[in-house]
Formats: sequence, C-alpha cells, structure tokens
Amino acid sequence: MYFYQTIVGSLFEHIQHHPLDAQRLIGLKYEQLEQLLEQAREVHNQKQVSSESKKVRIIAGGGGRRPKLSLEEQIILTLTYLRHLTTFQLLGIQFGVSETTANDTFNYWFPILGELLPPSLLEQVKKNSSDYQVVQEILTEFELIVDSYEQPRERPGEYEEQKEYYSGKKKNHTMKNQIIVLPEEKDIIDVVAGKPGTKSDINLFREHQKGFDPNQRFHGDKAYAGEESIKTPTKKPKKQELTPEQKERNKELAKERIFVEHLIRVVKIFRVAQERFRLNPNKYEQIIMTICGLVRLRLGTLVFSS
Repeated sequence: MYFYQTIVGSLFEHIQHHPLDAQRLIGLKYEQLEQLLEQAREVHNQKQVSSESKKVRIIAGGGGRRPKLSLEEQIILTLTYLRHLTTFQLLGIQFGVSETTANDTFNYWFPILGELLPPSLLEQVKKNSSDYQVVQEILTEFELIVDSYEQPRERPGEYEEQKEYYSGKKKNHTMKNQIIVLPEEKDIIDVVAGKPGTKSDINLFREHQKGFDPNQRFHGDKAYAGEESIKTPTKKPKKQELTPEQKERNKELAKERIFVEHLIRVVKIFRVAQERFRLNPNKYEQIIMTICGLVRLRLGTLVFSS
C-alpha cells in the first residue's frame, strides 16, 4: 500500500515541484492546469450539490467511503490517459487505485472537461445567436484553412459498419476528423469529428459548410479541388509537368496551409487522438472535442471567465 501511495504522490507532487514538466506529462502548461483545476472543481461541486438535493438519505450527508484520490489527482489521471493512452490497469497501478476505479474516474471527468473547454470558436459562441453572427461576419476577413485526418479504430462487429468505416486510403477502419483554423495557428474555428473514413474530404466539408457565412473563403489541399469556396494547389496534369510558375504558386500555398497541419500535430500530441481508438466508438466525438478544447487552452485562445 505504501508503494501505491508513493506513486500517487509522486506524479502530482512532481508537477507541483517541477511545473516546467507539466506540458510534457499532461499536455498543458502548469498555469493552464491550475486554471483548469479551479474551473473543474467548481463544476464538480455544482454537480454534487444538484445530486445531493435529489437523494433520499438514509444516513447523514458526508457519510460513506472517502475517495482514494483528491479531485486534483482524479483530473490529472484523466489528463494522463488522454495524453499517453495507457491502459486503465496500468493507470490504476500508477495512481494506486483499481482498474475499475481508474476507468470510472476517467469516464466521470472527461465529459466535465468537455463542458469547460469549447472545442472551437464557433462552438464557444453558438449559444448566443447575435455573437455567432458577429463572429461569422468577422471571419470573412480571413481565409480559413481546412484539412482532415483519419484515425484508426477497432474493427466494427457488423459487416455493414465495417464497409462504412473501411478507408481504402489507410487500408484500415478509421474515423475522419475535419479541422478549420485561422491563419498562423491563432485558433480552431470549427471541428467535425468521428465521421466514417470512407467519406471524402470535399463531401465532409460541403456537409458542414452551412455554419459559415456564404462569402467565407477557405484554403485547402488538393483533396478539396472542385469546391469553389476553397483555394487549392494546381494538380499536375496526366503525363505532363507543372510550369515553374505553377510550382512556385503551389509552394506559396503550402506555406500558408501548413498552419492547419501544425495544429493537427498538436491535437495528436494527445495520443488518444492519434493511435487506434480503443474506447467505445460512441465516445469518440466527445473525446476529440475535449482534446480540441485542451489544445485551445494550450494555445491560449481559450480564456476562462473570472
């Protein structure tokens, strides 16, 4: 038991005593972690008060078994899973709790983090229609950058679902995610997550374009060629070569487009968004949205209100 307590204390205390290691260990800077802990504690307390008010008590409030982990340790456990994609058995050993407790802790906290962390600017303002319209109009001043990536998933059990999610490009069953960002990695504007890997990039974009102003302009790679609102590089004609001018233009476009790939790389720093997805597929969209919220917090584009 002493060994388990030492492990539990070591991770939390290590971050406290070595704040510069926080980003490598859990994906956030120490100051951002402190903000997240404070906000998550408030949401947790509100949920507890709401839950208590609905209970018919046999024993006095405050009774029962105390949790082995503090709220801070529970949240760090959740962030550790998202960042490193370890097994719940190993996570339980690391934090001195059972595999079931580690699983339950994660499944309690990651939705709370999702509530606190809007995955995109449009999601952040969508509850207020006037703010949403203002943001849509402001965004037309920029040429937004769009890209998508696929992530392997467990093979579905049903044959029809296997066909739906099998990506010929990746030779695997995959989920597809689309991310739209501001130039220079300033913010994530929109996220679409968990679509079947068979869906083409351009069709995925067209299905979700309605969230933007009709005059909004975009910038994408060759997968979006043919969409009028998206500026794309010139494809090499069959059995021909591009002119020097076309090659130079493609290079310039690639320099502008690289920012979305940088942000996708930051998303993939959280390995749960990169490696084969082992959780229930029904949780996939919520997990990716939570990761994008963490990335916005990491970038400094998401600021908690005081």
